[in-house]
Amino acid sequence: MIKKLTLLGCLILSTSLLAQFKTLQKKDTNGYSYEIVENDPSNTRIYTLPNGLKVYLAQNKDEPRIQTYIPVRTGSNNDPTDNTGLAHYLEHMLFKGTSKMGSHDWEKEKVYLKQISDLYEAHKAESNPEKKSEIYRQIDSISNVASQYAVANEYDKLISSLGATGTNAHTWFDETVYKNNIPSNELEKWMIIESERFSELVLRLFHTELEAVYEEFNRAQDNDFRLIHYALMENLFPESHYGTQTTIGTSEHLKNPSLVAIEKYFDEYYIPNNMAVVLVGDLEFDAAIQLVDKYFGHFQKGPEPNRYVAQESPLRGIKELEVFSPSAERLQFAFRVGGARTQDAKLLRIMDMILSNRTAGLIDLNINQKQLAQYAGASPQIMKDYSAHIFNGMPRQGQSLDEVRDLILEQIEKIKKGDFDEWMIEAVINDFKKQQQQVLENSDWLASEMYNSFIQEQTWAEVVADLDELSKITK
Repeated sequence: MIKKLTLLGCLILSTSLLAQFKTLQKKDTNGYSYEIVENDPSNTRIYTLPNGLKVYLAQNKDEPRIQTYIPVRTGSNNDPTDNTGLAHYLEHMLFKGTSKMGSHDWEKEKVYLKQISDLYEAHKAESNPEKKSEIYRQIDSISNVASQYAVANEYDKLISSLGATGTNAHTWFDETVYKNNIPSNELEKWMIIESERFSELVLRLFHTELEAVYEEFNRAQDNDFRLIHYALMENLFPESHYGTQTTIGTSEHLKNPSLVAIEKYFDEYYIPNNMAVVLVGDLEFDAAIQLVDKYFGHFQKGPEPNRYVAQESPLRGIKELEVFSPSAERLQFAFRVGGARTQDAKLLRIMDMILSNRTAGLIDLNINQKQLAQYAGASPQIMKDYSAHIFNGMPRQGQSLDEVRDLILEQIEKIKKGDFDEWMIEAVINDFKKQQQQVLENSDWLASEMYNSFIQEQTWAEVVADLDELSKITK
């Protein structure tokens, strides 16, 4: 049995500190305008093409490769309430090609794909179980015919032929991000493939891919960590999509998808003014931006998409609930605080490290090293509109979950009362400085910082000023 204790609270803290680092406007030798932040050790350039596409570029000459990310400012929070899981399986479909990539005979294939789309709409609208099953058999039959015109895994083969590694994508509440690490001399070929990939949506092999997504959903139902996290989010965010929807979606919606809704979602959110291209590695700035403009600059700017903003009423009191499973007992509880751009998030990061850093945090020293519980720890979950400070604990034999909870709460009380040494804040900042240096030396980590700032709508000046702002926080 797993007992999950959700401690619901809301910290009301001061507003966001303003970044002090100056953003400068410059032009390169080809006349492209870009932004650069004064005293930025990464020397990142940020371009904005006329169609609204953001382009983040930084150099790292340690190896002849480039880390690429294409983030889209949308995720499961933007799923329609009657089509949850849509953003995630759309991400899967972006690996299936276009009319020019992935088809033996597009003119014949598209006829069958239209039939499949119409059948899915009829299937979704039908309430009679027998008729619904008959429509699904038709979908299955026509999908089998359509698959004969598909070139399976053509995108993967094309991108692998470049020497790409780490080819993947992920979807979360506020983001969908596509990733590749490529040899630097294959940058233009990567651009050709990716610009084609994002130019149109073809719902090829949807039938079998949805089955794969549904299997992923089934595996999640047996995953204790996912189940306990779903329960925590549902109670910590009872009014917004952070808690009322999951990225994987519901069983009912996965069984009754709408291809029309997927196409509408793609048209609304997969537009250049809602996307970015992030490149970090062995590149030349002037040549790289010319290539991005050549292959992505012709994409048509769209109307600003609807942006879901999570809103929650203040939480009142404490909620407790239990999640049952065959695994060992443990507990979680969490506090709800402000999102990525608030002062809450800065304070949360420092408080979390003071409490739990696996070495010298209050929980590490006073619980784990003294073996007062089998394990205790904490972690921040910082999102665009809200964040959660999540605490975990596992009891020793004969110890109750309430006893583990109280041990952790004692350490939180020390933060509230200022019962911790002043040097701990300085140590946390020094640790963050060490991490920042590692980010500057690692193309993937720096590129991740860039796409995170894009998704969370932080200026690059705010990112560069982060350590300076954290250093102002006192005991």
